[in-house]
Amino acid sequence: MAIVHRTTMVPGKLELLAAWLPTRAWYTGGAQPQLAKAGGFRLDDPAGAVGIEVMVVSDSSGARPVTYLVPMTYRGEPLPDAADALIGTSEHGVLGTRWLYDATHDPVFVEQVVRLLAAQAQPQAQSESDTPDPTVTVRAAEIPFPAAGFSGSSVLDAARWTDIAPAGTEVPVLRLHRILGDELPADLYAWVEAPWSSPDGEISRGVFVSTQAG
Repeated sequence: MAIVHRTTMVPGKLELLAAWLPTRAWYTGGAQPQLAKAGGFRLDDPAGAVGIEVMVVSDSSGARPVTYLVPMTYRGEPLPDAADALIGTSEHGVLGTRWLYDATHDPVFVEQVVRLLAAQAQPQAQSESDTPDPTVTVRAAEIPFPAAGFSGSSVLDAARWTDIAPAGTEVPVLRLHRILGDELPADLYAWVEAPWSSPDGEISRGVFVSTQAG
C-alpha cells in the first residue's frame, strides 16, 4: 500500500529537480528551470520499503512550456552502486532522511512498471493513501516480469526518452517518454497512459511508458 504522509520535505522535490533536470540529455529548458507539479501517480513496493512516484512536472523556462516525466524512488538508505542516479537527499518530516533517485535505475521501480504493463500491479493516487487511480489506463500484454529482488538494468538516456533493458531477464526494453505530448510510433505493444495538466489548467493525456516488443 502506498502511504502518503502529509508532512514536509526539505528541500522539496521541485527544488531538487530544478538542480537535477538541466543535467539530463532530454532536458530542453533554460539554465534555471521554472517547475510546477503537473500530475502523476504512485506504485506500491510490495516490501513496503521504497516509495515510488511517477511524477510529471511542467517547465516554463524555455522558449515554450515543456512537460517532463520524472519517476522517482524514495529510500531510507542509499541504493548500492547508484550514485549517478541520485537526484538528492531530503529531510522528511515523518521518515527522516530520504534518498531520492531517478527511478529508471532502481530495480524496485523497474519490476513494478513491468508488473503494471502485465496487469499485475495497480496504479495508486499520487496524493492519497491506499487509493487506486482510475485516471491511469494500461494496455496490458503478456510480458515476463523479473523476479522480486532482481538487480541491474541497462539505462540509456536519449534526446526524448529513456530506455531500460532489465539485465538477465526476458523483459522487453521499456521506454519512458520523458517529454510528454510527443508523437508516438504506431506499433506499441503495451503502454501506460495517464493525464497531466498544463500551467493554464488544460488537461492532456498521453503515453508515459511503453514497449514495442511483441
